[in-house]
Amino acid sequence: MIIKMDEIIFVTHNKGKIASAKRYMKDINFKTYEYELEEPRSDDIKYISEYKVKQAYEIVKKPCISLDCGFWIDKLDGFPRAFVNFALDTIKLEGFLKLMEGKENRKCKFTECLSYYDGNEVHQFMGENRGTLSEKILGNNKESNWSDLWHIFKPEGYNKTLAEMSAEERAIRKKYNSTSSMEEFAKWYKKSKIEK
Repeated sequence: MIIKMDEIIFVTHNKGKIASAKRYMKDINFKTYEYELEEPRSDDIKYISEYKVKQAYEIVKKPCISLDCGFWIDKLDGFPRAFVNFALDTIKLEGFLKLMEGKENRKCKFTECLSYYDGNEVHQFMGENRGTLSEKILGNNKESNWSDLWHIFKPEGYNKTLAEMSAEERAIRKKYNSTSSMEEFAKWYKKSKIEK
């Protein structure tokens, strides 16, 4: 059995996503290219991720991946969905907490879509992390944080925000129905590259 790996380029400017990729894809030949890709206006993270990975391919001319995330708050009819960055720029974390004042149902989730494109075909992998919204901003700014929302998101089964958790704690929380698009991609990619 031989595993034949191409070099994959992860095009992103998000240092937290890069840190996660290093953990989940340590057995894959990948490099990062720091660049802020243009994001189309859409509520569909699968469409956004595909658009961005094709744009990334035009820049690096090699097989590449792009990752896009959405955030859904049950009580706010899913707001902000795919418009996370816009919402953070306008109402900030304090605005999220203000909108949720006095609300008992604080259920929310992150959704993510990783797209891989080799110049011919796009493959997509979904991830989901359920939890609840905290009542205040908690935790520290770390390079491994993907989003400011980590300061108000408590993963299912935990009474602390992602920003309060260590890397080890985040790694073991999979037992609470958390799925990672990076992990799903890594499993598929390694399997697809095995030559018998």
